[in-house]
Amino acid sequence: MSVTQRPWLAFCITAVLVTNSICWARFARASLGTYGLAALSWMLRHRKMPWDHLLVARVRVILRHPGITSGSLGVDDTDTPRSKAAKALASLYTLRDKASGGSLWGHSLVFLVLVTPKISMPVGVCFSQPAPELSAWYKTDKILKKQGVPAQQRPCKPAPNPQYPTTEQRALRFLASFKAHQPEVRMHAVMADALYGTATFVDGASALFRGVQVSSQIRSNQNMRGGQRHQHVADYFATHPGTPYAIRIRGGVEVVAMGGSARW
Repeated sequence: MSVTQRPWLAFCITAVLVTNSICWARFARASLGTYGLAALSWMLRHRKMPWDHLLVARVRVILRHPGITSGSLGVDDTDTPRSKAAKALASLYTLRDKASGGSLWGHSLVFLVLVTPKISMPVGVCFSQPAPELSAWYKTDKILKKQGVPAQQRPCKPAPNPQYPTTEQRALRFLASFKAHQPEVRMHAVMADALYGTATFVDGASALFRGVQVSSQIRSNQNMRGGQRHQHVADYFATHPGTPYAIRIRGGVEVVAMGGSARW
């Protein structure tokens, strides 16, 4: 990095901590006239800096700490609402509001977290956005379905666009990237919620780390199979509520968690 780039990056990192945000306007105000909004933004947009490798380097430096040789990886995603007036930001689209069932305008983030016995830290993050043609197809298909148009007469679903990978594909890329950049870290498990509970993700993630266990949230409408016996998830948990265990999360307050295990 050049003499100009180093203090600029140091200031941006400090501004993130001070303002608890990533906003050029807030950074400019916090600098008390030292930096202008346009100058801060220009450095990010026009300087050819390997931004993706900065996170890799940061993780590598932290992992040099004695005793951090293994851990588990957690994949998750979150929706961040934005103002409806925001149009120039990248990767914005209409999201489904899980709380109200409606919709909101914002960003969808996919991130990868490394959990070790000593620390937990993010090791990958990116924006996720569906292909525009897929969003348009969903909108048209919903209208035609309400009008009673048969499925044979509705437009076919567009082919996958490689420029807009799915959330599951982004998660697998994160795992492959972490494996390539941090091969010395031994993995105990890979964890994800119900969105990633597909055979493609579970098998792919397990194969990347030599068959480690991949834990995902089971869906309430699924069936469980033990040997030749099948049982509905709701029926199983109705008769096996679990056993209470007192645990202490990260050295904090002791809580009671319900736990159980079975081979299915």
